[in-house]
Amino acid sequence: MKTTIAVCLALLSVPDHGRSGDKVQTGWFSYALIASDHYRAKFEIFSSTNVQLAGGSPGVILSLERGRLHAMFDKITGSEPRVVQTPGALLAVRGTQYDVQVDNDGRTSLKVYEGTVEVQSFEPKQQPLLVHAGEMADFGRHQVPNVRPMPDDHGRGPRGSGDPHGKGPQGPPPPRGTNPPPPPPGKPDGHH
Repeated sequence: MKTTIAVCLALLSVPDHGRSGDKVQTGWFSYALIASDHYRAKFEIFSSTNVQLAGGSPGVILSLERGRLHAMFDKITGSEPRVVQTPGALLAVRGTQYDVQVDNDGRTSLKVYEGTVEVQSFEPKQQPLLVHAGEMADFGRHQVPNVRPMPDDHGRGPRGSGDPHGKGPQGPPPPRGTNPPPPPPGKPDGHH
């Protein structure tokens, strides 16, 4: 079965249609949004990232070779797999939102914001691990997944906060291209 995936680059105003095997590479200051109606999935592809659409394994929507993406999957019924491939594991989802980042050596970091991600390592005899919302996992080509709670800051901002006041975030990061809301009027900001 061939699947067509819509690709919209931030620098282009007209969506393009990618096919299985196509590669998307973003530059230093570029961004791409990839959407698949068939899989009910959207991927934000951040700068300096390489992905390949619809890998060779069944259910693989894309393969992240290097860089960072934010994946958003709608909930669906049925048993068709929806998988993102990384150098060290396959990530299968159901109604999920997560970030995954791969460095040049294939070391991968996964942060789950909603739902559950099943991490199937390529290491022999390694059972799949479930990473739930609020958890993260690190793994690689020759490193089995290590699951642990995500820090309160979700890896963003000073003093574990995600905001300049150190009060902490309230959920997943805002969608790309949006600014955080301004502070409520009349509240002191702590600066004199």
